[in-house]
Amino acid sequence: MALALDAALGWPAWLYARVGHPVGAIARVIAAGERRWNAVVPAPSRASVSHGTALPHLPPSSPSWPGIQPSATAAGERRASEGIPVQARGEAETGSFLRGTSALSAGTRQQQEPFRLDRGLRRGDGRGKVSGEVAPAADAGIVESGATAADEPDHLTPAKRRERRLLGAVTLCAAIVVATGIAWLAERGLRATLGAPAWLAIALLAWPGLAQRSLDDHVRPVAIALERDDLAAARVAVGRIVGRDTAALDNAGVARAAIESLAESFCDAVAAPLFWLLLFGPAGLWGYKAINTADSLIGHREPRWRAFGWAAARTDDLANWLPARLGGALLCVAGGGGWRVLWRDSRRHASPNAGWTEAAMAGALGVRLAGPVAYDGAVADKPWIGDGRADLDARDIRRALVVYRRGCLLLWCLAGAVAWAR
Repeated sequence: MALALDAALGWPAWLYARVGHPVGAIARVIAAGERRWNAVVPAPSRASVSHGTALPHLPPSSPSWPGIQPSATAAGERRASEGIPVQARGEAETGSFLRGTSALSAGTRQQQEPFRLDRGLRRGDGRGKVSGEVAPAADAGIVESGATAADEPDHLTPAKRRERRLLGAVTLCAAIVVATGIAWLAERGLRATLGAPAWLAIALLAWPGLAQRSLDDHVRPVAIALERDDLAAARVAVGRIVGRDTAALDNAGVARAAIESLAESFCDAVAAPLFWLLLFGPAGLWGYKAINTADSLIGHREPRWRAFGWAAARTDDLANWLPARLGGALLCVAGGGGWRVLWRDSRRHASPNAGWTEAAMAGALGVRLAGPVAYDGAVADKPWIGDGRADLDARDIRRALVVYRRGCLLLWCLAGAVAWAR
């Protein structure tokens, strides 16, 4: 029932305007922990250290911290609460310490939400680089050698990094407890109050955590713009769901970006939430959403978040491990092929999970995806995934949407089988 509600309605704008979205509440918990426990530790100047001068605590907006944006988490919190696709992500190229590129655009999902298309919001300069030399200082939680902020999270000593990891884990646990606790209490109350008919109300409880319709609604406009030969509009549309630079993308680059995001987000937005819903009910679904949202907001490789977001990124990788492989298999079934590419290329992606659905989509369509892309002016030389042509167009996006919708229908069948078996 939750799948049907999502497919038919998505999360309507009029409803969001009145009640917001549950992901926004989760994001506020995470942002509060980040602001409280992940403050920037400034690098002292050598002159200040040598003269024993007390160093002021520099805010993230200080000129000494180029690339660190004080409003990054606050902006992420706002966008998540607004139901904007960031993610709802979702490209799944970031948000993990096993992924090579980070810093996705806050000007999107990023959905993001209710779903995540990109897997993060912009942090720093997009490559984890913060300029400035680190001066030696004793017992200040600052590294003693000439490392850079890109080498050590905010110039932290190993002990301080461990502390940040612990505090990040506490923040993640707080978000999970809030999300699962409210969902569990709500389900328990509905069953006690309504009895047998409670299943319908429980479906309403799970409905906002799924994003079949929202993902389709964000990818389809890219195809429409390309069909109208409006490359500028297509770049704007795809920029809402990916984190790469879109200003210089040609038609083929826009089409590939849209298809990659669609494939990767099939896991984050649909397969994984449904997987945890079937296992543990609404509490499982909303626990997953808490993990996924934490990964989006703090699970980055840039110095400030590398230690604090470690638990969120690793937990998100673990939570998506089985759903990603299930999603890849379902896309191959939906597309009538692609198994060889799935097994061969799924590990070419920097993410331990995103490559499965992306390789499955590439194999099913008989095209090449990924390849070199630019993030904030820096080119990431990603390997190609799939065989065949790479000069894709609007027709390929339409084909990908057909495969995606069939994959969603297969998930419906799987959910029905599980419900019947119970």
